[in-house]
Amino acid sequence: MHDLIIRDAEIFDGTGARPVRGDVAVDDGKIAALATFTGSARETVDAKGLAISPGFIDVHTHDDFAVVLHPDMAFKTLGGVTTVVVGNCGFGPAPWKPASRFAATVDPRPLPQWEGYRGYMQTLEQNPPAVNVATLIGHGTARHAVMGLEAREPSGAEMAAMKEIVAEGLEAGCVGMSSGLIYDPGRHARTDELVELANLMRGTGALYATHMRDEGVGLLSSVAEAIEIGERAGVPVQISHHKASGERAWGLVTQSLKLIEDAQAKGQNVHADQYPYTAGSTSLGAVFRDGAFGGPGRETDPKNIVIAAARGRSEWEGRSIAQLAAAMGCSATEAATQVLQEIPSTTIIIHMMREEDVRTVMRHKSTMIGSDGIPTLDGKPHPRLYGTFARVIGHYARDEKLFAMEEAIHRMTGFSAKKFGLADRGVIAPGLAADLVLFDPKKIIDAGTFEDPKKTPLGVKAVYTNGALTVQDGKSTTARAGRALRRS
Repeated sequence: MHDLIIRDAEIFDGTGARPVRGDVAVDDGKIAALATFTGSARETVDAKGLAISPGFIDVHTHDDFAVVLHPDMAFKTLGGVTTVVVGNCGFGPAPWKPASRFAATVDPRPLPQWEGYRGYMQTLEQNPPAVNVATLIGHGTARHAVMGLEAREPSGAEMAAMKEIVAEGLEAGCVGMSSGLIYDPGRHARTDELVELANLMRGTGALYATHMRDEGVGLLSSVAEAIEIGERAGVPVQISHHKASGERAWGLVTQSLKLIEDAQAKGQNVHADQYPYTAGSTSLGAVFRDGAFGGPGRETDPKNIVIAAARGRSEWEGRSIAQLAAAMGCSATEAATQVLQEIPSTTIIIHMMREEDVRTVMRHKSTMIGSDGIPTLDGKPHPRLYGTFARVIGHYARDEKLFAMEEAIHRMTGFSAKKFGLADRGVIAPGLAADLVLFDPKKIIDAGTFEDPKKTPLGVKAVYTNGALTVQDGKSTTARAGRALRRS
C-alpha cells in the first residue's frame, strides 16, 4: 500500500514533455510510480481537473536567513516553491560575522550562530524549514571577512584566506560561488581574482553565478566578463536576473543573448535566470552611491525609484524618491541622502526595464526562473517575492502564450535542477524526491501588485515537500520537511 496516491492529474513531469493524465504514487518522501492505480493508499487525493508538476525551484533568492527566521516560508510555499537557492549576488550565509551584518539589514531579529557553510547546513538540518535549501558561497561575504571593504587587490595571504572559505563551502556541499559586482565589497574585485577563486570549483560541477558589474549600457562587456571567468576557470556560468536596465540599454538583450549562444556553441555551460517583471528591487544604498543615482552610465530617474521597506518609516513606503523630495522640499539627492542617513537598510523598487526585453529573455532557451525576492516581509516588498512562478505559468504561458505551459514548468523545475546539480529533484519520476505542486492550470496566476504585493497566488491547491503536505487549499501547514541540499 502506498503512502499517497494523487489520482487523475494532468502530469507535467518537468522535462518539457507534453503532459499526460495519470496517477502519482508517493512512498517515504519519494515518488514511487506513475500509472493508473486500482489499489488503495493511506491517503488518496482526487486531482480531476487539476495539474501536477515538480515543486518549483527558485534559483535566485535571498532567503539565506529567512529560512531560519521564517521557517514556514509561506511567501514561497504558497506559490508552489519547494526549493530555494540562497547565497546569491555575493552575499552568502558564512562566514558568520559579515553574514550576520547583512542579515540584520533584512531582519533585525537575532539569529543562532553557525560556523562556516557546514554549520549553516547543520543548523537547517536541526531546525528544518518548509523548503529545501541549496547554498552558494558568497564571494562578497568571503572578501568582507578577509579584507573588509578595502578597494584594492588582495595580498597573497588574503587570497589564501578567501580560498579557505571557498574550499570549506565546497567541502560542505555548496552548489557554487556567487558574486555581486555592483555591491561592496564585490565591486572592487578584478576579473583575475574571481577566476582564481572559481578555479577551486573546476571539475566539481559547482557553478559561478554572478550579479554582473553593469546591467545597463555596459551589459555586453559584463556578460563577456562572466563568460570569460567561466572559460578560464573551467566552470559553468549562471548569469543572474538577465536584463537590460535603463532606457539607454533597452534592446541590448538581443546581443547579450547572442553572446550566451556563441559561448554555448563553443561548448561552454552558460545560462541565465530571470524574474517576470519590468521592475527590480535592491537596497537604496546600492543605487545611490557617492552622491549620485546609479553610477556612471547607469543614471536612474528618481521618479522610478520607489521605497519598498524603510523600517520605522511606513509613511515613506510606496512613495518614489521624487515624491519624497517634493514633500521634504529638497532635491532628490538630498532626499535620498536623508533616507539613508536615517535608515541605511532601506530597500527600493526600481522601474527600469521594458516588457519587450523581458519577453525576449524569457522565451530564450538559456533562461530559467528565479524570483530575486528580498524577504523584507514588512513594508511593500516587490511582488516577485510571492508571485513569480504563478505569473510565469498563468500570465506568460497560458494567457500570453509566450511558450507552452510544459516549457514554463521545465524552466522552473527540471532545467533548474540539472544546472544546479540537484540530481534527485525537478522531475516527476520514480525514485526522485516527492517535491510536488498540485494546481489548477486554468486559474493559477499571481495576485500581488506593487501597491499591494503580499498576496498569495491563486490556483495553487497543494504543495508537497519531500512527500510532506506543506500547503493545502491556499494555507500553510505545520510541516517542516525541507532539507539542506548538497551538490550531487
